[in-house]
Amino acid sequence: MSTEPNDSRPAGARTGNGKRRKVMFGLLAALLLAGAGYGLYWFSTGRWVEATDDAYVQGDLVTLTPQVDGIVTSVDVADTQYVRRGQELVRLDDTDARVAVAQAEAQLAQTVRDVAQLFETVGRDRALIAARRADLRQAEQDLDRARVLAPRHGVSQEQLQHAEAAFRSAGANLTQAQRQLASARAAVAGTTPQNHPQVLLAEARLRQAWVGLARTRLQAPVAGVIAQKSVEVGQQVAPGAPLLAIVPLDQAYVDANFKETQLADLRIGQPVKLVSDLYGGGVVFHGKVLGFSAGTGSAFAVLPPQNASGNWIKIVQRLPVRISLDPKELAAHPLSLGLSMTVDVDTHDRGGPRLSQQPVWTARRSTQVYADQAAGVEPVIRKILRQNLPDDAPAIAGGD
Repeated sequence: MSTEPNDSRPAGARTGNGKRRKVMFGLLAALLLAGAGYGLYWFSTGRWVEATDDAYVQGDLVTLTPQVDGIVTSVDVADTQYVRRGQELVRLDDTDARVAVAQAEAQLAQTVRDVAQLFETVGRDRALIAARRADLRQAEQDLDRARVLAPRHGVSQEQLQHAEAAFRSAGANLTQAQRQLASARAAVAGTTPQNHPQVLLAEARLRQAWVGLARTRLQAPVAGVIAQKSVEVGQQVAPGAPLLAIVPLDQAYVDANFKETQLADLRIGQPVKLVSDLYGGGVVFHGKVLGFSAGTGSAFAVLPPQNASGNWIKIVQRLPVRISLDPKELAAHPLSLGLSMTVDVDTHDRGGPRLSQQPVWTARRSTQVYADQAAGVEPVIRKILRQNLPDDAPAIAGGD
């Protein structure tokens, strides 16, 4: 009697089951390989990376505001335009400012002439003293003769009294001339016509008027892209009123909002890789952790949450972390404010500070545009001085 199993299934069914087993074994092997690969990645790299996609490009907004009031006569830019530092953007009516400059120039010229007269007064009073001294010597000689002749009846008593009065008058005139010279010297002592206080004050007023005229031409304090333009021709503007904003996109950075459970291993100075939704994974930006916000977004909200209530639900908070961007990469692939970023922070190096007591990156911003507003006034001042000072003006007051 035969003991071999009797497989009554068709041959096709037996072949199909074998194929399914092979597919299942293949999938299981693939899963095991994937798991092993992920485990290897996590052990070597993944466990050192903190990632978030709650990150956005940020930057500074430089607001352009007028320093003087006036009516807008020209607007030379529009939103989305790039402007250079120092480029004229808005112009105000400068009629009053030009009149003020003309008045200040005339006042400086008049002041220079008045001061030159003060120096000439010193020389005049010196000559006057010499004349008064001569008058006093003559009156003294006349009085001496009258006193000698009076006992001999050579002169009358009245003539003697006249001689005495003339002597006293000559002495008083000399004293008055000396006081006038002292007053004139006090007005110019230790100065020259060029650095006399009255002249310096008039020069300062001319510079002030000149700067006021320059401030009717509003220049870009930094280079960047125009945004939030609200100024129009014919508008009356006041000092401090925002006219437009300039965004220096070459100085953009990223604020990444990490969960509080991700912050334990983050340190200042750790390297960061960033990917923008604008360019996709083909473009990778590199940066560093610059610092941590002093509080979460809810802590600085206008209406902070009040958790001291019976109905409290814990919500994981997020803390903004400032991340720099490589300037060369940013120049090659510009970013706009508000764009989304995916951030991966390499936390291998955890020796850096969590909160630094010293600045660890340069945050200084400066512009020389406003320092140039007085440019051109010094040649005008020197010209006015040359035209209104005499050629023989004394260099300095002094001497008897």
